[in-house]
Amino acid sequence: MKHIKQEMAKNHLQFVRFEATDLHGVSRSKSIPAQFFQEKVIHGVYMPRGYLELIPNPKDNEVDHIRATCFNSDIVLMPELSTFRVLPWAKRTARVICDTFTVTGEPLLTSPRHIAKRQLSQLQDAGFSLLSAFIYDFCIFGIPEIINSKTISLPASALLNNHDQPFIQELVDGLYHTGANVESFSSSTRPGQMEICFLPEFGISSADNAFTLRMAVKEVARKYNYITSFFIETGFCNSGILSHSLWDVDEKKNMFCSSSGIEQLTITGKKWLAGLLKHSAALSCLMAPAVSCRKRYSKESKDLKESVPTTWGYNDNSCAFNIKCHGEKGTRIENKLGSATANPYLVLAATVAAGMDGLYSDDGVLAGPENSTDLHQSKPSEIPLKLEHALMALEEDQCLRQALGETFIRYFVAMKKYELENEETDAERNKFLEYFI
Repeated sequence: MKHIKQEMAKNHLQFVRFEATDLHGVSRSKSIPAQFFQEKVIHGVYMPRGYLELIPNPKDNEVDHIRATCFNSDIVLMPELSTFRVLPWAKRTARVICDTFTVTGEPLLTSPRHIAKRQLSQLQDAGFSLLSAFIYDFCIFGIPEIINSKTISLPASALLNNHDQPFIQELVDGLYHTGANVESFSSSTRPGQMEICFLPEFGISSADNAFTLRMAVKEVARKYNYITSFFIETGFCNSGILSHSLWDVDEKKNMFCSSSGIEQLTITGKKWLAGLLKHSAALSCLMAPAVSCRKRYSKESKDLKESVPTTWGYNDNSCAFNIKCHGEKGTRIENKLGSATANPYLVLAATVAAGMDGLYSDDGVLAGPENSTDLHQSKPSEIPLKLEHALMALEEDQCLRQALGETFIRYFVAMKKYELENEETDAERNKFLEYFI
C-alpha cells in the first residue's frame, strides 16, 4: 500500500478501476475515486453477480445457487494489490485485478481466475510450476461506415508502415508499463490482422497479461479511430495459443527438456501431452467456445464430418499440440486448440488440469520410452466440430468436471446453451464484434 500511495500521488490519479473477468474473459469493472481506494481495498467493491456470469434467466435445474447467494445477489471484488498498475492509455487512471467472493466471504466458484489459481496451486503442491505465454491474433478495423444501408467495418491496412505504427507502438509500450511484456508483434496473414506474443512468465501472470491485452487493445484503438476484434471479417475466430512448459517447483529446471538435446519430450513431457490428448474434446469446448471458433478445426474442409483427429507433432504448426524444442526457452508445448475469444484463465486452468491428469493416469494414452518420440494411444483422440457435441464432451469429462468444479461446469454449459438458442443475426454482428473487442 505504501508503494501504491506513492504511485497515486506521483501520477495525480483520480480513479482506480477494480477489474474482474466475466465467463467470456471480458473485463468488468467499477471505477472508484482515488480518495476512497484504501477503504475499498479493505472492504471490497460490490457488483451484481449477473455481470460476471452472464446468464439472463438461469433455470433452477441448470444452476447450483450456493448457500446464501443467488444469481441476483451482489458479489464482492477484492483487489490483488500486486496487479495495481497506472494505465498509460487512460487519463489519471489505474487498475487493479480482483478476485471475486460471495457476500458471505467464500470464493465465487464460477470465477475463472479463482479456478486457474486453484489449479496452479495444486500443480505447485505436486512439485511443479508452469511457465507460459499467450500468442494472440486480432484484427483492426476502421470505424464502421454505412454502405447501401448496411453497416460495414473495413479492415485497416497492415500495420508496419509509418502511418499506422504509432498505434501498435503505444499499445506495446502501454502493455509494458502495466507489467505485460511483449516479446514480438507482426502483421499476420489477412488484411489488418496482427499477431502479438508475450514473454513467458510463471504462474497466473500469463493469463493476467492476456486479460490486460483484451482491454488495452480496444481502448488504444479508439484513440486512433480503429475498432479491434478477435473475430475476422469472415466470421472465423483468430487464434489464441498457449505456449507452456512444466518446471520444477524452484523454477530452475524445464521438465520437458531431454538432456540429450534431441528433438523429443522427456517421459514427464510425454505424460503431460498424453493428458492433453486424452481430454482434447472437452478442452476444445473451453478453448473454442463459439460456433464460428470451431470452423478452424475443419480447416475449411467440405467433408461433412462430426469430428477431426487431435494432432500433435514436433515443430509442426498445423498440429493442435505443437512441440517446440528449439530456441532459448527450451522445450515447450503450444496448445493451439484455442481461439482468441476464449477466456485465458479457463485456457490456463483446463490445460493444467488435463496435463496433471496425464502425469498421474495410465489409462487411454501410453508414453513411449525416453529415447523415442512416439506416443501410443489406445483410443485416438477426436475434436468435435459442433459446439453442442463439445458441450457434451465437457459434461462427460469427469476429470475436468472435478478440476474446474461442478458449479462452474453447470453455469458454463447453461450459458453456452443459451447462446446457441439465441445466435447472433447479421444485423447484430457489429455488436458482437465490439463485445469481444
